[in-house]
Amino acid sequence: MNTYDQALEDFQAAQRVRRAAELWLAAFETALVARDVVLIAALFHHDSHWRDILAFTWHLTPTAGQTSIATRLAEEQAHAGVHRLHLPKERRPPRTVTRFGIESIEAIFAFKTAVGRGSGVLRIAPDADGVMKAWHISTVLDALDGHEEKLGANRPTGAAYSRNFGGDNWADVRRKAVAYEDREPTVLVIGAAQAGLSVAARLNQQGIDTLVVEKWPRIGDSWRQRYHSLALHNAVQQNHLPYMEFPPTWPKFIPKDMLGNWFEFYADAMEINCWTDTAFVSGTWDAAATCWTAVVRRGDGTERILRPRHLVFANGVSSYPMTPDIPGLDDFKGDVIHSEGFDSGAAWKGKRAFILGTGSSANDIALDLYSNDVQTTLIQRGPTTVISIDPSARLGELPWSEGGTLEDADIVVASATPALTLKALTANAKRMSEFDKEMIDGLVSIGFKHDYGTDQTGHLMKYFRRGGGYNLDTGSSALMIKGEIGLLQYDQIERFTGDGALLRDGSVSPADLVVLATGYLPQMELVRRALGEAMVARIGPVWGIGPDGELGNMYKRTPQQGLWFIAGGLAQCRINSKYLALQIAAMEQGKLGPL
Repeated sequence: MNTYDQALEDFQAAQRVRRAAELWLAAFETALVARDVVLIAALFHHDSHWRDILAFTWHLTPTAGQTSIATRLAEEQAHAGVHRLHLPKERRPPRTVTRFGIESIEAIFAFKTAVGRGSGVLRIAPDADGVMKAWHISTVLDALDGHEEKLGANRPTGAAYSRNFGGDNWADVRRKAVAYEDREPTVLVIGAAQAGLSVAARLNQQGIDTLVVEKWPRIGDSWRQRYHSLALHNAVQQNHLPYMEFPPTWPKFIPKDMLGNWFEFYADAMEINCWTDTAFVSGTWDAAATCWTAVVRRGDGTERILRPRHLVFANGVSSYPMTPDIPGLDDFKGDVIHSEGFDSGAAWKGKRAFILGTGSSANDIALDLYSNDVQTTLIQRGPTTVISIDPSARLGELPWSEGGTLEDADIVVASATPALTLKALTANAKRMSEFDKEMIDGLVSIGFKHDYGTDQTGHLMKYFRRGGGYNLDTGSSALMIKGEIGLLQYDQIERFTGDGALLRDGSVSPADLVVLATGYLPQMELVRRALGEAMVARIGPVWGIGPDGELGNMYKRTPQQGLWFIAGGLAQCRINSKYLALQIAAMEQGKLGPL
């Protein structure tokens, strides 16, 4: 086949795919506007999935099954008013793909609602009779009418300070905005890393007055102050912050200090109001005034009481360092530090170290100590999932490596329901076990306890459920297998002594340093200390998997009015900050009430 014939065939195939998507959307709109459950159901496979993000339900709502989806769509349409479904020219065109093991036509579509505009992902495949039906659809609210993000042609004019001779210039306006001397913030965000900066940037674009407080002296210090050798374990293309992508010259795996500096630059460029060296002390909900009484403490010891209507915890999946009760550790005469306080192994050159833990931080620290000629032993307390950075960890980056825009990749990722996510993670874990078989076999041969989770869903489900329990391997596994980094099972230890670890066989394994890579208390502990036990009981678990399969209390309204949570990796924060900000904006505009 010559080049012309091939191009013609490709064009005709693309047209057929596009036409199939257009026909389904047209039939869906007809059935939806009529709120006809039977007609809607006829457009879906029996085993089908729908994830709605704010467009119909004002929540993050997964629904499974043909009848359940059709019934809920018809019910929610009464107030959602979804119409004008179409394939936008600016998005990736429909194409044939294989997702979750099913070959189907995938199309990114757009629509209007009663309050704004949205988009979604449609996946259709033929049934037994050859009729194209949907087995997966997502619907996402993107913008509120009259309050669109100030981007591109909608950007601000700058008239308030441009060439304002004799008046305030931009720098003057920014200084006054950050000071909050004559007003209260509408939103108080706690934490200025990827979660806090992402949601603050999104809120700014919604016109919501937002103040971020950061306990460290500089924005980005939450990354700068971590161990010396740290770099991101996932690739640059998935880690951009909202509105500003990393330069194309940047390395694939971003070093911590480089990322910290970018955060500082980003906050300035995105005009984020931030008080650094400022700790959030406590908060109390004032039901009568429908706002918080929030106390923050500045670096000079002075306290300020703020009255925001919304409080956003953006300080990570975890909270305070967790130090388990280790028998005899108080008797140990060497140095004991938590991994949070570890910087570099240079100070222990020529000495011996134990690292309690076998997660990513533990293994990275082991490599740092080993590279500084420290005799290093990892102590394993429970089964750990080990994944190679390449190729295994790359499987999770595929949506951002398929071409198209970041926005297209993000909506594809956000479209997955919890059930589909579990299916994908199980399949990925199986592929990872094949990719990493030699490494895993080697680890098991030296007594390492390895698993892919209780249900074989792999490391990401461990992250969603408990925030740890895995190692994205950067080279320590090979060194353990060769015996150059030691491995000791915790149940082999009787207790610690002044000189090291007394083993159950009566021998003593000496050490000069113990690093506790034992993780962190869950975020609920931070809520407990800042907002009180009653608030913990009121809102329920934060992070972890909720009854509907979604993350508990994350990125959505919680049982406490005006209390929000955002956490996760950079991609998670970039994607979900948009949805959190839209909910706050809708509440401020009177379009959305408390949960």
